[in-house]
This record gives sequence, C-alpha cells and structure tokens, in this order.
Amino acid sequence: MIKQDSPRMASYVADLQTAGRVVFTRVEAQKALNLKQDAFLKRARRLEKQGLLYSPRRGYYVIVPPQFKSWGAPPPSWFIDDLMQYEECAYYVGLLKAAELHGASHQAVMEFQVVTSMRLPALQAGRSLIKFYYRRDLGPIAGSIQAMKTDTGRMCVSSPELTAFDLVRYPHAGAGLDHILTVLVDLGAKLDATKLAALATAFEQPVQQRLGYLLERAGHTSVTKSLHASLTRGTSLRWSELEPAHATDPDFAPAPLERDSRWHLIVRRMPEADQ
Repeated sequence: MIKQDSPRMASYVADLQTAGRVVFTRVEAQKALNLKQDAFLKRARRLEKQGLLYSPRRGYYVIVPPQFKSWGAPPPSWFIDDLMQYEECAYYVGLLKAAELHGASHQAVMEFQVVTSMRLPALQAGRSLIKFYYRRDLGPIAGSIQAMKTDTGRMCVSSPELTAFDLVRYPHAGAGLDHILTVLVDLGAKLDATKLAALATAFEQPVQQRLGYLLERAGHTSVTKSLHASLTRGTSLRWSELEPAHATDPDFAPAPLERDSRWHLIVRRMPEADQ
C-alpha cells in the first residue's frame, strides 16, 4: 500500500502512464510536484521498493506497469532510446539482439546489447541485462543505423550489414565464432552485397577478411563478391588470424589447420555452426 505522504507522487506517475509516458526525470518531477530534492527522493525510493519505479541512472526513472512488476522493469526496448538521449550518447541496438530483431537468432538472446559512443557500465533492468559496447565514432556507420518501432516509440538498430560486421568485430559479444557462424547462416540471406561492401571501409581489414570467410562458410558466397573486390582493390592482403587468441594457444598454435588464400586467413580451428 502506498503511504499517505506519497499519493501525489503516485498520481503523477499514473498520469504519465495515462499520457503514454514510461519515463521521467527527477528535475521535471520535482518541478511538477513542487518538491525539494530530499522530499522527492524519499517518495521515489518508496515507489521503487514497491516495484512501481526502476531507476537505471541517477535522476532518471522508468515506470513499471503492472504486467512487468514481477520482472522489476519493462523491456529495455521501451526506454533505451529515451535513456540514451538522457545520457546524451549516440547509440544503436546491435550484435545478437539486432540479429534477433532481424529474425536471425536460434535462441533467446540473454543480453540486450547496445553499441554506444561512450563507455557505460552494464545495467540490470529487472530480468534484463543491458550491456554496452564501445565504438568511439559512430559517424562512419550512421547510414547503417535504422529506426525501428517499439511498443512505446522507437529505437535505433543496426542494419543487417552492420550487425554482421559487429558480430565479427566483437566476437566475445557474439558468444564465440561457432555461434556467430550459426547466426550468419540466417542473417546472410538478408544482406545486401553492395551495402556490405560500402560499409566495409568503416571496419579494420582483418574484420573484413573474417566476415568474408565466415559468410562463405555459411553458404553465402554471392554476397561476398563485392566485399572481396573492394578489399583487394589496389592492395595485397596481409595474413590475419581467424581467431587471434589461438595463435598463442598451445592446443592450436603449432600447425595451422588451413591457410585460406582467398581471404588470407590463418585457420587453426574450423568453426562449426550449431545444429
């Protein structure tokens, strides 16, 4: 039960919900309720303890609707765009979460993965873990970030092409090369070869080599032709490791399993798609 000194706060939250709002800041709530900071924080903490509010950042609050009270917070897609605006941080939902949104995931994604222009700590949003992955400059890839509708508005999501590159650039976020290959089996069918080649210059050469190799291993040779042509135009490829950590792993280092001459990759373990 809401204590008697909090009815105005509860009514304020209810009115925001009625208006379709799911977030608010401390500053705007204090102004609307004519409360000093200490008084507001006392009331906000009470509603948090009752499971009616979730605060991912100091001074920023997410309203928890009744259907998500047992979760501790609504889905991150409900508030991620507004939260990133509050942080004044460029972002997009990417990696395995973006692959899932594009229909290329074989299992539920455990993390809500976001690529940002700032280094941010992870957030536990009720049942959901929001993980942030840093990229210093989102400018070169801005054209590959799409707006996607959500239940409460919109959020920025990586295109299929950007998703594919990111999975290879951040292999730890993709749960390893075998799982990335599994995702690429489905995601590859959604890739535009021209867009993939155009986006390649925003990524390091070894990332381009690895993605080309994995896409061909996933059965999508047609989509890699333009990528390979742009990669080799006017330059000779340097040899790179498919999995750099294996170069110093005593179980894989002594004798490479394969030296792929097309992509100039040293393969010490053959990646296998999950069954």
